[in-house]
Amino acid sequence: MSIVLTAFARTRLFPKGGRANAIQDCTPEAFEARLAAEAPERVLPGYAPFCRLHVHRNWTSTRCLTVPVTDANRHLLRSAYEARSSQELAVLVRWFEGVEVPVARYLIPILYSREQLAKEGTSIAADWGVVGCLYTMAPEEIPMAPITMLRNALGVEEGGSGVLLDRAAYRRSVAFWERNANWRP
Repeated sequence: MSIVLTAFARTRLFPKGGRANAIQDCTPEAFEARLAAEAPERVLPGYAPFCRLHVHRNWTSTRCLTVPVTDANRHLLRSAYEARSSQELAVLVRWFEGVEVPVARYLIPILYSREQLAKEGTSIAADWGVVGCLYTMAPEEIPMAPITMLRNALGVEEGGSGVLLDRAAYRRSVAFWERNANWRP
């Protein structure tokens, strides 16, 4: 099975100039090579048949993706309308600034099949393409953000996958994201 980074994931996981909340101490090429050479500890099913997640021990100094919201840090939450790319519509996002974040124990690349990526307008030569990566303390998936679930349900024209909304999964997502938030340096 072959795996490559998609252009979408490359810019988010390995931004030019680096970013403290992106993957650390690793180039995109080294990341791809590691995924090709090392079998994952676990393979988790994704939210649709074309998606899977590979659980790897974190070999970098990459920090966790999310931080729990507490009374002590709630005042550090920020929000804004942002788009992931110039082709997408801006949506409301929130994040922490000025919080201490532990180094993640796991990196969990999110993979889409070549066929699904082709439906979304991305051509790859490999069997699977990395579309994102979770940085976690536990070897399990962080629920997809509610806005990502909604974007997926809107279809590929709006930057999603075309997978219909699963109301139970959406409620689980809201419960998680009410108690947690991403962070920025």
